[in-house]
Amino acid sequence: MSATPRRIVVAATPTPNGDLHVGHLAGPYLAGDIYARRLRASGAEVTWTTITDDSQTYVVASAARAGSTPERLTADSTAAIERSLRDMAIELTSTGTQLMPPVDEGARAAVTGFVTALYERGVLREQTVRLPYAERSGLHLYDGLLSGRCPACGAGSNGGACEDCGAPNNFDELLEPRYALDPEEPVGFREVTILVLPLEEYRAELTAHFAEAAGRWRPHPNRLIEQLLAGPLPVVPVTVPGEWGVPAPFAPTPGQIVYPWVEGMPLAMYATWWAQGQDPEVGYDEYWRAEHGAELVFLHGFDNVYHWGVVDLALMLAHGGRYVRPRASVVNEFYELEHAKFSTSRGHLIRGRELLADTPRDVLRLYLALTLPERERTNFDRAELAAAGTARIVGPWDELAALLDDLRAVRGSAPVPVGEPARQAARAFAEQVADCFELADFSVARAAALITDRIAELRDQAAAGAGFGDLLAAARGLLAVAAPFLVDTAAQARAAGVELVPDAALPEKITPFRLPTLTRRREER
Repeated sequence: MSATPRRIVVAATPTPNGDLHVGHLAGPYLAGDIYARRLRASGAEVTWTTITDDSQTYVVASAARAGSTPERLTADSTAAIERSLRDMAIELTSTGTQLMPPVDEGARAAVTGFVTALYERGVLREQTVRLPYAERSGLHLYDGLLSGRCPACGAGSNGGACEDCGAPNNFDELLEPRYALDPEEPVGFREVTILVLPLEEYRAELTAHFAEAAGRWRPHPNRLIEQLLAGPLPVVPVTVPGEWGVPAPFAPTPGQIVYPWVEGMPLAMYATWWAQGQDPEVGYDEYWRAEHGAELVFLHGFDNVYHWGVVDLALMLAHGGRYVRPRASVVNEFYELEHAKFSTSRGHLIRGRELLADTPRDVLRLYLALTLPERERTNFDRAELAAAGTARIVGPWDELAALLDDLRAVRGSAPVPVGEPARQAARAFAEQVADCFELADFSVARAAALITDRIAELRDQAAAGAGFGDLLAAARGLLAVAAPFLVDTAAQARAAGVELVPDAALPEKITPFRLPTLTRRREER
């Protein structure tokens, strides 16, 4: 293990019940990729990873609706998710050809080992609970198999947690419960003994952690955390009756599986180990061990605050100080399509590859970063992408590149001087963008806005006859800072020998170079 603390950046595990759409991509995956690229460019040792959560009942429900099987659906969806990540240049840490680790026997063994350690520590409790039960189908209902109304806000909800308000609803708490695959089927209740983790036993540690971390949470999710801590904390199911999932190897709960939401942390630990080369000499959780002091950052949506923010932290705390605590959770709101939620079931969605057919990847990445829903819901509109992509991104950038080309044709390739005011302006811009990646006020959208404003500013300076060396230094500094967004443009510049280091000292002289345009064909990537 390295003596330098590692940065571990984890995006919420995608459920393989379909491909990723733009609403998914504009959330934790693009933001996490930009953050990881920024950290790497600054010299940090970074593991940027995720893994599919195959055991979710949403897979079972989606497969049934599609006339498929969970096995087939997870395989097809995982392949599609991987393609979408590659299409958008989401560059997860990997030592092989796959971006994401497979959910194989090693991953399932990690889940088993994680919950077995809790059982052996004596922190799990047997508890008899009432679960909704589909009378004709003979199924216990939870999560994606269960629908009804949230007991906290009254909105339509599945089991587990409300997508709208974020409040949990375990066991028999969902109002007007229905079987999600057949709302007309009679639903009763059956008592079943399961293993649970009582969150109330971790109240003091949870309260202390969130008091210390409050400044690194955005206001909306922070309010939800405060609301949860203000009342009695629920018990978390650790085992449930079911067949699709990892078998729970505990005598008190024969035939049960590990509750799917409990798999998140061991799977993320396994994904970190896998991304680092699958060293057989270390355990799946080695990189998350507290003694290594890694900085752990989660990225997920508001609908996952309860599970990723509270439940998963308690599960790690229950291991008695074995694991590092998350430094921050970067939580996004919903990205809407034409002012309504993206919906796979209703066909109300757009895939990234659809947009890439006529939008350069760098333009799409920068536009999504500009409009992603960090603190409030935002809206995606294809016409607005075309208009803003031209007016705010492609037009100013390509005009700047053309003006620099004209100057280079006149001035030649000999190094030219850079004035101190230009160096100061470039440093100030770089520092502004760097501040956007501090966890206390993390904002990819603000960084993207600064970049687009800087593009227009430099275009205007070039048109007004600014010094050639000043413009070249500013353009190189801009591209170094914008490289995590404009990945193809930066790669083309690097291939031509342009050094792009965001924190590099600015030169007193600079050798002229060609600034790549954004309108090159997709096949040139």
